[in-house]
Amino acid sequence: MEKPIHRFAELFDSLGLPSDDESITQFLERHSPLDSHVKLEDATFWTQSQATALRKCIEIDSDWAGIVDQLNLALHE
Repeated sequence: MEKPIHRFAELFDSLGLPSDDESITQFLERHSPLDSHVKLEDATFWTQSQATALRKCIEIDSDWAGIVDQLNLALHE
C-alpha cells in the first residue's frame, strides 16, 4: 500500500499554523534559512508539541515524513 501524499497546507494545519499559500510563504521567509547545524524539530520557533510531532513523524517514518523532509529542506535553503 502506498503512503498518502501530503501537502504543506495539510502539514501546517496539523501543526496548528495558518495554511493558506501566503501564510506558508511568509512562514518560510521569516524562518529561513535555518543554520545548518539546527535540526528542523529543534528550531526555536516551534512549540513543544509542534517539535514533538515533527520528531515523531521522522522517527517512525510516518506518511508525513516526506512533507516534513520537504519543509526541512525549504527552511535550510
